[in-house]
Amino acid sequence: MNVGFVSLGCSKNLIDTECLVGTFKKNRFTVVNEEEKADILVINTCGFIESAKEEAIHTILEMAEYKKQRCQYLIVMGCLVQRYYEDLVKALPEVDLFIKIENYDKLWDKIEDLLKKGIVEKAKKTSKKISEIPQMPMLTQQEFLNRTLTTGQNYAYIKIGEGCSNKCTYCAIPYIRGPFASRKMEDILEEANMLAKKGIKELIVIAQDTTKYGMDIYGESKLAELLEKLSQIEGIRWIRFLYAYPEGITKELIEVVANNPKIANYFDIPIQHIANTVLKRMNRKTNKEQIENLLKTIRKEIPDVVLRTSLIVGFPGETKEDFEELKDFVKKAKFDKLGTFMYSKEDGTPAEKLPNQIHGNTKKARYHQIMKIQQEISKDIQYTKLGNIYEVLVEDSSFDGKYYVGRTMQDVPEMDGLVYIKHEPNQKSEKVINHFIKCKVIKVSEYDVIAEMI
Repeated sequence: MNVGFVSLGCSKNLIDTECLVGTFKKNRFTVVNEEEKADILVINTCGFIESAKEEAIHTILEMAEYKKQRCQYLIVMGCLVQRYYEDLVKALPEVDLFIKIENYDKLWDKIEDLLKKGIVEKAKKTSKKISEIPQMPMLTQQEFLNRTLTTGQNYAYIKIGEGCSNKCTYCAIPYIRGPFASRKMEDILEEANMLAKKGIKELIVIAQDTTKYGMDIYGESKLAELLEKLSQIEGIRWIRFLYAYPEGITKELIEVVANNPKIANYFDIPIQHIANTVLKRMNRKTNKEQIENLLKTIRKEIPDVVLRTSLIVGFPGETKEDFEELKDFVKKAKFDKLGTFMYSKEDGTPAEKLPNQIHGNTKKARYHQIMKIQQEISKDIQYTKLGNIYEVLVEDSSFDGKYYVGRTMQDVPEMDGLVYIKHEPNQKSEKVINHFIKCKVIKVSEYDVIAEMI
């Protein structure tokens, strides 16, 4: 039978999908990219914020249309299912099997049961409170090793932990995926070695909060040590880690990044806000002074560091003064990369019940103001790249064939800018694509740059 996949949401979700793709292949199913050729369609959903939920429902209904043609089974898994299992079972009879995250340890058993017997397990009605959500099982090491990469030949995500224990008042992740649970270091290193043998050149280390890695099983953060050990793997050229909460960024971690040439001088630090009153209501673990001092320390120790952050505007109770404080901070901090989200009221989170919810139009206006400020900052930063020489990992060519397309070590795939490299006459693409080359920036745009080989 042919099986097709749709993976929605974050890179952590993508790894879960890749593991399931590998399991299907191991069981001799044929994976197809065209939905109309699939006998089985699997959708891995995101349920983090309202827009993600809407996208997931739309995708499920869209894929259900294929059941009128060839598709025999529609399977839906992931965060949306974990949050709204009973509601989805009632509302979407088109779906043959819903799989909660808490049942991932029995994931293949459930799929086999559906396929062999043609029976959809009936949902057990439960009414669990947030505090009663169980510990979510980690995918097995064998599933990680058998995963089928969907990110191409050059880079792969490597998940070092599951869930989150921070319990920010706006976030549903701890209630969807449970408390933070680290993978054993030896398991991560085994998977990384496997990826290197497959030709992967760049590892992107992810978890909901990478700085918490090791706290639950080793009694202290082991992120710095893990990065050092990953850097010793032959064949791996670049390593980066994402989602580093500010309170977990230690002096040791900064030193490892500063002194190890394989680790990107790149910190992705989701601070969410800067006004102390807002941070407190968010149940964040840092205040304005600590955040500002951290940024100064990182920039002092790593002068060419790239700093990324994410912000939330329109959080309940955010006053005009709070927002002005945030705007002033963005102007002064001059982040290299910045993403902004409008607060989304999520079912079951403490922030859902906070007073002084902000009107949608106000949230939109504040979002656009922050992004306009950052747009000017980004433009100024881009101009500083003119004439600079970078090592670029070339991954593709443009549609018109005039340029090769790649990234520098300071650019995260599908998040940051691209480098367009002028295609040299008579240059054989097989000697450039999937290789590292030196380039000089000759032109910049708002997010991308144009370069020439040197």
